[in-house]
Amino acid sequence: MARSDGTTRERLIALLRRGRRSVEELAAALGLTDNAVRAQLQTLQRDGIARAAEQRRDGSVGKPATLYDIEPAAEPAFSRAYAPVLAAVLAELQKQTDPADVEALLRRVGRELAADAPAATAGVRPETRVRRAVALLAALGGEAELERADDGFVIRGHGCPLSAAVCVEPNVCAAVEELVGAVAGAPVRECCDRDDERPRCCFHVAMPAA
Repeated sequence: MARSDGTTRERLIALLRRGRRSVEELAAALGLTDNAVRAQLQTLQRDGIARAAEQRRDGSVGKPATLYDIEPAAEPAFSRAYAPVLAAVLAELQKQTDPADVEALLRRVGRELAADAPAATAGVRPETRVRRAVALLAALGGEAELERADDGFVIRGHGCPLSAAVCVEPNVCAAVEELVGAVAGAPVRECCDRDDERPRCCFHVAMPAA
């Protein structure tokens, strides 16, 4: 049964996470009309949360029913486990590994992440490449803006997409430094603010502004 609390969207998502259902089955469970459910499903499909998974035929006649479920790629968005698990792994790593080795490991992680990111392309304006790095941070959940500096650019964040991990292991910033450097195609130095419980990203990108 769907929970009686929460919005219609939340209740619909809860039902879809429990198994594939047709519009009629969802409407009956939610106490809504079929058209109201279809409208909600269209929105969830547009947002990349739900999908039409398969066709089911009941009997030998009639149009087969479309069954909907959660888009697999959207499942991690429902989890609250990633941050505490990552923080716990980093804390355990600190206990068992030399600090220099931890930093080296996290830099390798950053380079691995960079392999899936847009590569810096020769001939593309430096500012364009740096703006791509800013956009990548935004895609990861960061809020940042680009500032000009005498010898390049500064990416200044108003938060940190990995704040829970950074509070445990500051060298997590080194992984992001490697990632930003690969996308920007220039030397990058992290200058993040980690003085309180709410870290803020900051990366200096050394390249000509022109």
